Amino acid sequence: MYPDAKCALIFRNPFELLIATILAAQATDKSVNKITPGLFSRFPTPESMLSLTQEELEQEIKSIGLYKNKARNILATCRLLVEKYGGQVPSVRVDLESLPGVGRKTASVVLAEAFQIPAIAVDTHVFRVSNRLGLAQGKDVVKTEEDLMKNIPMDQWRIAHHWLIIHGRQVCHARKPACGDCALTAYCRHHTGNDYDEEGEAK
Repeated sequence: MYPDAKCALIFRNPFELLIATILAAQATDKSVNKITPGLFSRFPTPESMLSLTQEELEQEIKSIGLYKNKARNILATCRLLVEKYGGQVPSVRVDLESLPGVGRKTASVVLAEAFQIPAIAVDTHVFRVSNRLGLAQGKDVVKTEEDLMKNIPMDQWRIAHHWLIIHGRQVCHARKPACGDCALTAYCRHHTGNDYDEEGEAK
């Protein structure tokens, strides 16, 4: 269904992806892509980004939601990258998650897209679609990620994340899923009406 699925954020290296993903929290990829090319052309490294004050960075990203918190986190992250990692983005999850503004989802995106390390990033689309379909029976993003890692072959984790996101954006909408336009209805827990108990067995 989605043979051309890929990351929607525009980036050229791990640093750009890291910053873009921080900006994308509770914002659209489209809104992030509007500002990052210009931002990265002038401030392409953690060192150059640190030449900005927080107020200056806020002005650069003010069209993005939560821009004050994001500006603070981005500068704090850049400082850590310079002081602790030689200006490079680490490729280890625990190190990524130690950076301000970087949670498990953001770390998973960077690992998968920048370093091609198998990971599944569970955002709102992935959480909704995977639980509706029955690929997961998780009440939170952590359990959903665990279920997806069990039910999807590891060599497909990176691309499956994008399949689920695109399906959520184009078909399996939050409020009114377009089941009539969906090619997965025969397999879908939500559409077939099947329910599952806590052990994941069909009732």
